[in-house]
Amino acid sequence: MSHTFSEETHRNLLARIPGCTGREVSDWLRAVDEGPSLIRFDEKVSWLRGAHGLAYGHAKAIIHEHDLRRAARRML
Repeated sequence: MSHTFSEETHRNLLARIPGCTGREVSDWLRAVDEGPSLIRFDEKVSWLRGAHGLAYGHAKAIIHEHDLRRAARRML
């Protein structure tokens, strides 16, 4: 399974998440931080989908963004 989006697709998905879910991306990122300690990308996506009823693309975009931000923090 590919875990990457084009940058444009990723940004478009993130922009649509608040309207589709009623929650800001920052809320979803916090939910991932506070959720179960899952290791694999696909496990995290499945958890968001199952626990919160998110669409696959939205869940994948949230986890991808979470991973990008975590990697950026490590670079500091």
